[in-house]
Amino acid sequence: MSHEIFMPALSSTMTEGKIVEWLKNPGDKVERGESVLVVESDKADMDVESFQDGYLAAVLMPAGSTAPVGETIGLIVENQDEIASIQEQNKVKQIEVSSDAQLELPNNKSEIKEEMQKDVPQNNEQEVEIKREKVLITSNEIQFNASTSNNSSRLIASPRAKKLASTMGVELAKVRGSGPHGRIQADDVLKANGQPVSIPWIGEGSSSSSIGSPHIQAESKSEILGNSFGNPGETVQFNTLQKAVNKNMESSLNVPCFRVGYSINTDKLDNFYKKVKQNGVTMTALLVKAVAKTLKKHPQVNSSFSENGISYPENINIAVAVAMEDGGLITPVLKEPCNTDLFELSREWKDLVKRSRAKQLEPDEYSTGTFTLSNLGMFGVDRFDAILPPGTGAILAIASSKPTVVANNDGSISVKKIMQVNLTADHRVIYGADGASFLKDLSSLIENEPETLVA
Repeated sequence: MSHEIFMPALSSTMTEGKIVEWLKNPGDKVERGESVLVVESDKADMDVESFQDGYLAAVLMPAGSTAPVGETIGLIVENQDEIASIQEQNKVKQIEVSSDAQLELPNNKSEIKEEMQKDVPQNNEQEVEIKREKVLITSNEIQFNASTSNNSSRLIASPRAKKLASTMGVELAKVRGSGPHGRIQADDVLKANGQPVSIPWIGEGSSSSSIGSPHIQAESKSEILGNSFGNPGETVQFNTLQKAVNKNMESSLNVPCFRVGYSINTDKLDNFYKKVKQNGVTMTALLVKAVAKTLKKHPQVNSSFSENGISYPENINIAVAVAMEDGGLITPVLKEPCNTDLFELSREWKDLVKRSRAKQLEPDEYSTGTFTLSNLGMFGVDRFDAILPPGTGAILAIASSKPTVVANNDGSISVKKIMQVNLTADHRVIYGADGASFLKDLSSLIENEPETLVA
């Protein structure tokens, strides 16, 4: 008896998935709960487990192919002696898979040998035998080897890693991948070339809101070029994550949003950050904590629209936008930061960042945010507006903190560090006064009581 392996729905927004690799070859024994393949959903790479014991009989969709949710991509049988009959029944599908992979499947071994002997001189007979062994597949053995993890000849690398390797002259075969199942990331190529690893782009970057020193900026400018997903003259297809982001952004156009901004003095926040930074605290954790504590006083800004009315979530979960090196972005979620101390929150955030870059987040770690932060402060921007993610009521765009000439209440003039934040909100559930009041209290917390963010 055969059991179908379906393309699973790994998230609520997933409509199709891309097969990254098969972890099992046809004929391999499979146990219930064991990972059989890796699928790239719209947000992450996830293992797909078997629901029964048996043997992988047939692979109907090869690694690299895309299938809609619910489509049969493989077959598992209970007994090993059933494999041959299942393969025979699905021979046409398997031949199509092989054809798509541009493999020619000869009728028998003798035909291959005769053709090779005609085309290749006899003194190269040993070389022919080696090549023949590599490509030989008989009609009785027609089965596409879709496993990539067990095939050392196939390298799994991100598009940016491949581009960097080509530019720097790094041989990918000699690079040790740090991603899931040995996937080579851009940072791995930089390490192999003896260059410092770039800081992840979090929120849409991970650094402090403040601007770095000119020396560091000049140094990084000479080492790393601007990001690009293709070369001049190319048309590069959207990857799965980019397609999901595009779909979400298009749906946001149907939401009636308003935007309101606020200027916040960060002198005290910056001084406090200098004290706690040595203990592993990140600026992202500080900002998340400040936003969460303010949202506790303003539950309306943490609400969202639903067909039945205004939805008020039980918890405050802050999602932070993280740009991915292959394109698109993901929003790892820090759950209930009000109930987590600043140091633990920083550790959680670093772990989320690491696993988001490796596409190893679980669905509830990127889809449960009730409010979103997007931070471009590390790039020195003075202000920007963020697009509202579907299913939430508001998103806060955070720019850099810059020295600014300020007129004080007593008429004097001074220079203070000022950070511009802009709130984008769904006007169906959040009104202008709600947004303005939230920003006023957020500013008061950051300007006057940043030390209270520790607990």
